Amino acid sequence: MLVWLVLVYLVLTILIALYAARRVHNSKDFLIAGRSLPLYMNTATVFATWFGAETVLSVSATFSRDGLSGIPADPFGASFSLILFGLLFARVMYRMDLLTIGDYYRQRFGKSIEVITSLSITLSYLGWTSAQLTALGLVFYVLSGGAISLSTGILLGAGIVIFYTLFGGMWSLALTDLIQTIVIVIGLLLIAGFVGDLAGGPSRVIEAARTAGKLDPWPTGDAKAWIAYGAAFLTMALGSIPQQDVFQRVTSARNEKTAVRGTVLGAVAYFCFAFVPMFIAFSAIVIDPSFADLFKSEDEREIQRILPELILNRTPLWAQVMFFGALLSAILSTSSGALLAPTALFTENVLRPFMPRISDRRFLMLLRTVLVLFCAGATAFALNSRSTMYQMIQQAYSVTLVGALVPLAAGVYWRRATVQGALLSIMAGIATWLSCLNLYGDTLVPPQLIGLAAAIAGMLIGSLGPQLFTERRPHSAHLKTDPRTS
Repeated sequence: MLVWLVLVYLVLTILIALYAARRVHNSKDFLIAGRSLPLYMNTATVFATWFGAETVLSVSATFSRDGLSGIPADPFGASFSLILFGLLFARVMYRMDLLTIGDYYRQRFGKSIEVITSLSITLSYLGWTSAQLTALGLVFYVLSGGAISLSTGILLGAGIVIFYTLFGGMWSLALTDLIQTIVIVIGLLLIAGFVGDLAGGPSRVIEAARTAGKLDPWPTGDAKAWIAYGAAFLTMALGSIPQQDVFQRVTSARNEKTAVRGTVLGAVAYFCFAFVPMFIAFSAIVIDPSFADLFKSEDEREIQRILPELILNRTPLWAQVMFFGALLSAILSTSSGALLAPTALFTENVLRPFMPRISDRRFLMLLRTVLVLFCAGATAFALNSRSTMYQMIQQAYSVTLVGALVPLAAGVYWRRATVQGALLSIMAGIATWLSCLNLYGDTLVPPQLIGLAAAIAGMLIGSLGPQLFTERRPHSAHLKTDPRTS
């Protein structure tokens, strides 16, 4: 019965996405929904983009094992990144009337920086998208009682997400995100109430978490533990700023104020609601301490089974339907956004410069082709990874932290930033990060922080030194991006 109800939900979601596809008449509709989303829809898309499978399954399980000190990246770093983007970048980006964040790099620094940064950001989405596909595979594996393997489930989920996103683009995401946000909120709140009662009441769960030290937000140990904690927070808080999915939601808003408010409200909603699945997961440990045995597995992904197994084994059918409906809503909304964002970036900023005269109709067809190819790559990544979703996403944002953040921030807030500075920043950041990662192994300072320091140094040295490398770019770039005109 549960499987059939889940299938009905998937079919309804696809039908809604196909209905939304009727509004797609050109590439601008496909990528940013014609810049027409009202505040409530804009807030819902921001919330649904971040509230994905890793929040429900992986972050909650990691909290149950390690406590708040084990999850500095998400939801703390993730929420902080959205607030930073909303307050410091949303207004500037919206005024520039761009299709992608890669267009900003072209306007500010020229085509070379556009292509390099767009490639870096696109590659970072492999981990993010793969995490969502892994979650879909896990759902199908659990619902089938093991009849469908995890690998088969990942393939099945990839097919559904492609079909879900292929036709409607951002319009499909906006409409379904609104509905899925409602399902997530109602479903998980009902589950939290039911499971909390099974555990003896919310106060008992919270007291058990406090007694076990799970509510201590700070790491214990030496300087290395504190540095690792800070690195995890900064990787998510700063590395997720130069991302196409956040940019896409900002520029889909109907006006400038909506772009700013929708991003900040979405961040606050996400931060507050991310604690609901944590409460449910720790309730599972209180109800049945044997769930903690999953923490001993050599396969890190095993801890992500806590919530699905609790729901299937300890709750009635209505609770199972609500949970898996909310979970699928979270996965589908995030995975579709995670597919559309790199598709837009790679097609517009890496391929299109080589096809300057392509018609809008053919460009739309190219977008859909790249969407399928990127999903195939993310699927292959998911099939071969053994990391948890939480780990996969942290790894993904290291790329943009060292390769795209500094040119973005310096381009907006430092008039003296130059093309040479941006190029040296990207090269120094990525090269240093990869060298530390592969040659030096375990270091006191995490490789991504060393790479970020190198990227900042590269921008300063390259911009202030003799300009040996220049590239023609729009002369009005500074005027368009000067935050002091906000």
